[in-house]
Amino acid sequence: MQSAWFDATLAWISAHPHAAGGLVFLIAFCDALAVVGIVVPALPLLFAVGTLIGLGHLDGPYALLCAAAGAFAGDALSYWIGHRWGTAMRGLWLFRRYPGLLDRGEQLFRRHGSKGIVIARFIGAVRPFVPAVAGMLHMPLRRYVPASVFAALSWAAVFLAPGWIFGASYDAVAAVADKLVLVLLGVVLAIALVWALVLYTWRWFAAHADNLLARALRWTRAHPRLGRYAAALIDPRRPESASLIVLAVCLFAMAWLWAGFTAWLLVRGEPLLFDREVQALMFSLRNPLADRTMAALAAIGSAPALGAGSIAVLGWLGWRKRWMAAAHWLAAIAVGLAITVGLGALVEMPRPPTAPAGFGFPSIAVTMTTVVFGFFAVLIAREFPGRQRVWPYLVAGVATALVAFARLYLGAHWLSDVVAGMLLGVVWVLLLGIAYRRHSTRSFLIRPLVAAFYGCFLLMLAWHAPRSAVQTLVQFEPPPPARVLDDGHWWRQGLQETRHFDLQARGDLQLLERRLREQGWTAQAPADWIAVLGLLDDAHVPAEQPVLPIALDGHPERLLLRRADARGNRIEVLRVWPAPARLASGQPLWVGRYDHMQARRHLRMFTWWQPEPHAEVLPADLHAIAGTSADGQRLLQVRIDTR
Repeated sequence: MQSAWFDATLAWISAHPHAAGGLVFLIAFCDALAVVGIVVPALPLLFAVGTLIGLGHLDGPYALLCAAAGAFAGDALSYWIGHRWGTAMRGLWLFRRYPGLLDRGEQLFRRHGSKGIVIARFIGAVRPFVPAVAGMLHMPLRRYVPASVFAALSWAAVFLAPGWIFGASYDAVAAVADKLVLVLLGVVLAIALVWALVLYTWRWFAAHADNLLARALRWTRAHPRLGRYAAALIDPRRPESASLIVLAVCLFAMAWLWAGFTAWLLVRGEPLLFDREVQALMFSLRNPLADRTMAALAAIGSAPALGAGSIAVLGWLGWRKRWMAAAHWLAAIAVGLAITVGLGALVEMPRPPTAPAGFGFPSIAVTMTTVVFGFFAVLIAREFPGRQRVWPYLVAGVATALVAFARLYLGAHWLSDVVAGMLLGVVWVLLLGIAYRRHSTRSFLIRPLVAAFYGCFLLMLAWHAPRSAVQTLVQFEPPPPARVLDDGHWWRQGLQETRHFDLQARGDLQLLERRLREQGWTAQAPADWIAVLGLLDDAHVPAEQPVLPIALDGHPERLLLRRADARGNRIEVLRVWPAPARLASGQPLWVGRYDHMQARRHLRMFTWWQPEPHAEVLPADLHAIAGTSADGQRLLQVRIDTR
């Protein structure tokens, strides 16, 4: 449901399109300015603008021209600043403090010339400075202006396009799978955040390693007692000293963070308020299409997948007689698992209502994913040259983020369980990584090891994930509703929900399906991802395209019936779910919703069944089944609610 603030914003944009264009101009202008452009988040802002274009609240060509004009004007001002002050810009505080800002821009410009202005438009860290460099080096206007115009137009189109496409397809997606979109965007956002955090943290430490090492050496001399322990990690003659000090600092910070977080939870003795809010949010995002995907992603942290990769690494290290690495690898997994299981037995933190009974603090799956992928990164990262060392840690972060999000989505853990598992895994990896890096200096060929670990892991995951998905979904099935109604009270007054249902039924669902089949309705099998891909097939007529599923309180439809009209591009749909309440007699209770749906083509790519905005009255055959009917021992009572 959209907030009042969001609705007011859309109303203002619709009423003042020219002012909205001015805001778009200002965003692009500030993003292009030297120095200012560093802190302006142009990508998310222009994605939002593109979404408004796709939703029809803002004219697309007008917004595109405003963004391009703002980018060109900002670049022009940066060019003038560079031309006016020239090399004196390097004397400014910012460029004295961070000389690489201008150096990278100058290198790009000298290497590519006019093309560098276009290339720099799509490189965030360099974008605000290349026009200033062009002015500083006195690039002629006759060469600068055409390149800048082309760069501004292409940049505006590329940065607006994702949001434009998303907004244009949102109405169709929101009709049947808006929560699925939120799930997918959440996964992408989690991966992007992990990637950015790991990448930029590693780059910062790599750039400041020598300075950190020098400071650490001075500290050891100033603190002879405590410094003895730190000095054991620091030896300027060892190439590992910089990474060891970085690992030690991270270990100290993560250990204190994990200890404080765990102590806080132990004092409370129950899940945090934020835990319950996140669990409710994830529960509301449940979608039948996303359920199997999340169950498959959760298998990344399963024992078969992690075990296959771990055994492969242990076998290779033993074959190559790398006993030091093999011992640390075995300790990482065995001790990490023992600590996690031991904490789970000692800390009595109740699980979410969607999880099996017992205690689950911290999450074993998240902890062991962090340990296995994290320590494997420690084993192989130093064997890579330069900036390539970061990618094993990126893989570890992405794998852990996927497992964590999937487990939260399925309701297997509270957010506290996941966070504690991540922190515990990181602490153990850092501790063991320091011990390993101190005692192991031998290099080894890593390509076979990388192929063995990731290959065995992926093969086992491809085999195990599809087979475990159904069992995982059954294990974490949404709980039954807490509200209990008297049978007679329900029959007289219904559920009395704020949500409207066209049909309420008690009894045998098969009898309801049979009675509707007699009226010309056809049951549709649950749609899967193969059916979703079929939406892109132009050869399929609309009548052959499936209606995509919708969840109600986490439950998919138990029955989806459809009936086509004579025109073929319009159908009637009846969805039936388990009711959000139980009957005191134990009889199953069902609710249904009736829709008219129209086949519409979106973005000239796919055809989608979309509900019509103004629903018509219920058909006569639905009213005809109201009341009580029996078939042998089967009994069915149906209430029809008028709109």
